[in-house]
Amino acid sequence: MLTLSMNMKPGFGVGARTLAKMLSALGLAAGLLSCGGGDSTGFAIVGTVSGLAGNGLVLQNNGGDDLAIVANGAFTFATRLASGASYAVTVKTQPVMPSQTCTVSNGSGTVTTAAVTDVAVGCVTLPPRFVYVANSGSNTVSAYTIDATSGILTPLAGSPALTQLAPVFVAVDPAGKFAYVANSSSNTVSGYSIDATSGALTPLAGSPVLTQFTPVSIAAVAPTSSAKFAYVVNSGSNTVSGYSIDATSGALTPLTGSPFITGTTPVAVTADPTGRFAYVVNSGSNTVSGYSIDATSGALTPLAGSPFVTGFTPASVAVDPTGKFAYVANRASNTVSGYSINPTSGALTPLAGSTLVTGLTPASIAVDPTGKFVYVANRASNTVSGYGIDATSGVLTPLAGSPFMTGTSPVFVATDPTGKFAYVVNSGSNTVSAYTIEATSGILAPLAGSTTFTTGNDPLSLAIVN
Repeated sequence: MLTLSMNMKPGFGVGARTLAKMLSALGLAAGLLSCGGGDSTGFAIVGTVSGLAGNGLVLQNNGGDDLAIVANGAFTFATRLASGASYAVTVKTQPVMPSQTCTVSNGSGTVTTAAVTDVAVGCVTLPPRFVYVANSGSNTVSAYTIDATSGILTPLAGSPALTQLAPVFVAVDPAGKFAYVANSSSNTVSGYSIDATSGALTPLAGSPVLTQFTPVSIAAVAPTSSAKFAYVVNSGSNTVSGYSIDATSGALTPLTGSPFITGTTPVAVTADPTGRFAYVVNSGSNTVSGYSIDATSGALTPLAGSPFVTGFTPASVAVDPTGKFAYVANRASNTVSGYSINPTSGALTPLAGSTLVTGLTPASIAVDPTGKFVYVANRASNTVSGYGIDATSGVLTPLAGSPFMTGTSPVFVATDPTGKFAYVVNSGSNTVSAYTIEATSGILAPLAGSTTFTTGNDPLSLAIVN
């Protein structure tokens, strides 16, 4: 604190101008301290982030002072700068899941005598580029380009790529650089690099890697900007195999402590948007097993209260992009169940009035990237049921016009990362049905012109790269 003593010694005087200057300086310093603009350590570098939908965004100032951003809004770098110092805010790591490009405005300059408050970071989601479909009956993966305007799929040159026996699930790493396929009859995962320009798949060195018995689902997560993991559900072993993903080569390395125990007959796995929690659907025990994900090691630890009860024979689970709600499709009860997610513990709590009727034999569930809609593929009804999500309660309401017709035996549904298109895999007709998503109502409308696209034999899942 600055102080000014008025106890003057005899014979010592202070002129009016001198005193005024001293009081003025005192007032200026006090004002700076009161508004937080600066102190003895310098001035803050402050800004705002908008449009962020993915995770893993890391900002830097002057090539250091790393700052991880997890949500839209204000940010402040930890290190303050002295008056006259230069600042340069840049993006160190772009967000993924979905992949986004973030740019900085008003990011550089010279600090004056106040905090810098006008740095702005804007993020946009990259348009969809490629689609990959796992064809269980032909031991292949079909590859397509997506027209970002129309949603139409065009087969890639050299497609399909060979897998091992009975590929049932395909997933893409959070950065969109690698694809992984679960081969249920080979007990392996095949890995491929994705050509950023053409989308062509090239087998990774050391691929395939062994899993346990009957791998049927894969989730790839990025809990931090540097760590990425893949989790493979082994239906025949009642386990989840965990792997670290090498950011350069895409190679999978088993995690310490892997495999991790699940319930009976696990069939699907997903993670929350932050990569903190993983959820495994156990078809044989009518439960969802929940786990916390160690951000450094990738190890899975069961959540308190896990497993959580579902309907009969759950087949698929999805988490909304805010990480507030989870939804489970129950194949034998022809229902979808909703849960709230505890933001601290990850525990699931059933939503009041959230269990709704679907079509017959719901096999797959997806939440659109805006967090407004849920879609369920009904295998025995040849339809997709659509629901609106109440942003506060998470409760689902059927969409107007739902259910929507598909091809024969729809088994998988996915939305593109921009929320413009939905794609449904039809195992009985060896096709993918494509739809536009009406932004306000969520209604699915077949694409203009082409509406179905041919795959290999018995397609069971697809993955989209943006």
